[in-house]
Amino acid sequence: MTRPTFVEALNSRPWLLADGATGTNYFQMGLVSGDAPEIWNFEFPDRVRSLHRRFIEAGADIILTNTFGGNRHRLKLHNAQDQVREINIAAAKNARAEADAVTRPVYVAGSIGPTGEIFEPIGSLSHAEGVAAFAEQAKALKEGGVDVLWIETMSSEEELRAAVEGAAQAGLPIVTTMSFDTNGRTMMGITPQAFGALAASLSTQPVAIGANCGVGASELVATVLGITAARPDAHVVAKGNCGIPQYVDGHIHYTGTPELMADYARIALDSGARIIGGCCGTSPDHLASMRKSLESYTKGARPSIETVEQRLGPVSELAKGFDTAAAGAARRERRRGRD
Repeated sequence: MTRPTFVEALNSRPWLLADGATGTNYFQMGLVSGDAPEIWNFEFPDRVRSLHRRFIEAGADIILTNTFGGNRHRLKLHNAQDQVREINIAAAKNARAEADAVTRPVYVAGSIGPTGEIFEPIGSLSHAEGVAAFAEQAKALKEGGVDVLWIETMSSEEELRAAVEGAAQAGLPIVTTMSFDTNGRTMMGITPQAFGALAASLSTQPVAIGANCGVGASELVATVLGITAARPDAHVVAKGNCGIPQYVDGHIHYTGTPELMADYARIALDSGARIIGGCCGTSPDHLASMRKSLESYTKGARPSIETVEQRLGPVSELAKGFDTAAAGAARRERRRGRD
């Protein structure tokens, strides 16, 4: 039987479960702070494949390649800027092998993170340079066999536009997410409402948009409420951190329990997310709990911010109004379209 494409699955299924953390799980497997996780695709492919396998066994429908810093600007920090193609192909093949080893459909998403540079006019990286770097990575990920390109943790409009333009050259579906902090905005000041409008203006339309990382499940869900209110037509991604990071006995520990992440998955679905996963701190055990909770759950009413806070924890004051503000803006935009 022919496997549905990623877009077909996204359009036909009530939800898809994306995987959890890469870096924080690698630290438990021996990664040293300051080292490039992407080099593990060559040095320790068994460890890379093991984490993919554990996420698939936990129920992931989507696994992200170990290529978050796989562009030439990030790899330059490790003198590996000339290995972009080799690293991304190797990473895609590691993930593809594990996805193809099971009988159910598991989709491989090519992770594309920020360059780490500031774009013009504030910084020195030009739009053309950014597009070229993202295109180089995207084409290599396609060559390695990914199903979809997954642009994540973006914070500026300039970089997001360059990333989508560059990734589009590979001719694959694109998912894009931004990271929103405790002020309910990205590091460069973009709100969920503004992100919805920005994504709608891109010349190549992503098949899904959303939020990842941030500062915990409650804040992530508040962001998703803002995005889904502004863009009720969009497929939305919720990929939140596993609670709040704390420094314990020389290690970063995330406070989220499997029970909390299970509740997060359900309330993210109620908030309008179609792709739900975890980011920093999310282990295969957390993901298995999320899978079980979604499989036994029927989507409920859209939650209020008060409900989010009661179930998942506090939400910053600035983020609390994004749901209402975005919904109002969306209504005004629809009225203008009818006039």
